Amino acid sequence: MTERLRVRLFFVAGPVFFLLFLIAARDLPPWGQYRGPYGDRIAELSVYERHATDVVNAINYDYRAFDTLGEEFILFTSVLGVMLLLRREDVSGDSQQVEDRATMSETIRTVTVPAVLLTLVFGFYVALHGQLSPGGGFQGGVILATAAWLVYIAVNAQLYKRLTSHTVTEVVEAVGAGGYALIGLMPLAAGVPLLTNVLPLGTTGDVFSSGTIAWISACVGVEVTASFLLVSYTYLQEILAGEIGGD
Repeated sequence: MTERLRVRLFFVAGPVFFLLFLIAARDLPPWGQYRGPYGDRIAELSVYERHATDVVNAINYDYRAFDTLGEEFILFTSVLGVMLLLRREDVSGDSQQVEDRATMSETIRTVTVPAVLLTLVFGFYVALHGQLSPGGGFQGGVILATAAWLVYIAVNAQLYKRLTSHTVTEVVEAVGAGGYALIGLMPLAAGVPLLTNVLPLGTTGDVFSSGTIAWISACVGVEVTASFLLVSYTYLQEILAGEIGGD
């Protein structure tokens, strides 16, 4: 798809989405005011009913897990749309040979190596402890994706692309989104509704507590990490292709 066609599509779709946004915003409650008792009741019951000390994730991955499943596949579809929109069928393989014009100093590389390790540890912690503390799969996935970008910043685009193999990342994204759906289908075999929390709830405060909430959060973390890597990979390819075209 050419750049001119993309710009035309934006000027057609952009105003439509902006109008829909304004219509939806008109129905929002005033800032700082809460309309109903739903949140208050959930906050009172989630710890006892789901053994999850983070009420937000208990809501996202249990009480309204079906909505979150839809949001998960919205992200999945959005990434697919970006990849289709920015793909260039006429770009030659020479884009793989483009090198970074700026070389980072040894100091930056030395600092980045432990930063990558710390980012990975922190990302896994946030993604796997969403049922206990603020965080979860969405936040942890974004943190994990930045670890690969630290490699790109410190070294070059070629190493970043080798670490984030395009095909492998696509498979990982599908596994994350599909894992969420499979966990949701699992209760049907037990004769209970979709996405019912049927796994043992464990002990409140334990990392293996909350039943399916922890597992869904982990799947979301996998999907979000791969999604951000795919989007960044696609934009990187676009930049490299632009450099080829500019030369």
